[in-house]
Amino acid sequence: MIPVIVRNMVTEARGIVRVVLGSVDGSALPAFEAGAHIDIKLPSGLTRQYSLCRLQEDAQYYEIAVLKDPQSRGGSVEVHSLNIGDSVSISEPKNHFPLVETNRHSILVAGGIGVTPMLPMAQHLQKMGLPFEFHYCAKSPETAAFASALASSSFADKMHFHYSQVAGSSRMDVVNVLSCHSNDSELYICGPADFISGVLQQAKMLGWPEERLHREFFAAPALDENVSENTAFKVKIHSSGELFDVQADESIFEVLDRNGVFLAVSCESGVCGTCQTGVIDGTPDHRDVFLTDKEHAQGKLVMPCCSRSKTPVLELDL
Repeated sequence: MIPVIVRNMVTEARGIVRVVLGSVDGSALPAFEAGAHIDIKLPSGLTRQYSLCRLQEDAQYYEIAVLKDPQSRGGSVEVHSLNIGDSVSISEPKNHFPLVETNRHSILVAGGIGVTPMLPMAQHLQKMGLPFEFHYCAKSPETAAFASALASSSFADKMHFHYSQVAGSSRMDVVNVLSCHSNDSELYICGPADFISGVLQQAKMLGWPEERLHREFFAAPALDENVSENTAFKVKIHSSGELFDVQADESIFEVLDRNGVFLAVSCESGVCGTCQTGVIDGTPDHRDVFLTDKEHAQGKLVMPCCSRSKTPVLELDL
């Protein structure tokens, strides 16, 4: 973890604060690419993940923007209570939501606070002179972080604002937006789980191939009604042959942790990809939203923080 100092706190919209984090001694922080996020360890000991919301203009600073969510587990509330000068620790940037290296048209779609990883994406695409359009969906300008800055940015001509609670505006016409470029574009989407799931479902109905649909969830959607009830199974460690029982009310990660098998875990809900593990044998019962449908079908990877097993034994590449 890297120690940093809270250098500034700026209210960007109703319930949203932008936090400027700076290195302790003014030295450069690790470089990152658009779409990256960091883990931040808060004073209480909680660790949360937030997207870096602006490309670095000065290498000693990172910026995140956080919505104060009353339904959260406490992380966003604690971030909002930080003060300038407070010390926190962060990880090096991780990127599970990168831009694809292509000259194809890009469609950026942000729902609410999902705008945060999209900002550096738009900055990068504009800098590289690549074609894109940016759709920002929110209730109103008052709840849309960075709306004014985006409207006056160097790529303002590529911005499309969709406000569901503003007269003269409306929700994004998903079918129209996706139909225009279904054969020549990459889609990037971030926002509430139901919002992402709805747009991706529509994209697939319109014939978008899975490999051109890129998404990042901030929280896992509710489990599908068809998800089977939890049952007990065994998990096998490939390197040692050890076999552990996983009861119906516990996760693979919890069992591994209890038995001294280290596995890096962050979100504990199948969102971030930190605990991604290879599968040697057995069939995973996927409960994550990080892997693609194709990866789920292949069954070669699993997220032990939330997923289970459809077979009596699941052998992991550990």
